[in-house]
Amino acid sequence: MDRADLTLGPLSEQDHVFYGLVWAGTTLAARVDRELARVHGLPLSWFEVMLWLNGQSEPVAASDLGAKTMLSRSQVSRVVDALAARGLVSRTSSASDARSVRIELTEQGRAAFAEADATRRAVLAPVFTDRLDEADVAALETVWRKLKA
Repeated sequence: MDRADLTLGPLSEQDHVFYGLVWAGTTLAARVDRELARVHGLPLSWFEVMLWLNGQSEPVAASDLGAKTMLSRSQVSRVVDALAARGLVSRTSSASDARSVRIELTEQGRAAFAEADATRRAVLAPVFTDRLDEADVAALETVWRKLKA
């Protein structure tokens, strides 16, 4: 059976750009997720939490992770539990709030993140990084700043 040549029909430039962003985000995230899981046993959601933790010099509250990641509070909690079970993060009680727990990458977690990040870069290179020049990167950075504001 032949495949139908489907189109989205006439779209405004804004609609085309929106669906392009959705397609790019979904496609690139799926590629990275598959490879991180295959090579490192790390789903993209785990990697995202590790990414934020890697950038911190002090332990952070789980609620702060939830505010920064694209994960719900319960998802963050499950991810932190899974990372802790693998020895990639540690939990400490907050000195200022006994009900709060602070989380940080362990040394093993930092090493695992570095390896996974190298994999992420390798996966993205042929389909993203290598295809963009400095002007493309600058344009995307401008767009992200505007959309995040």
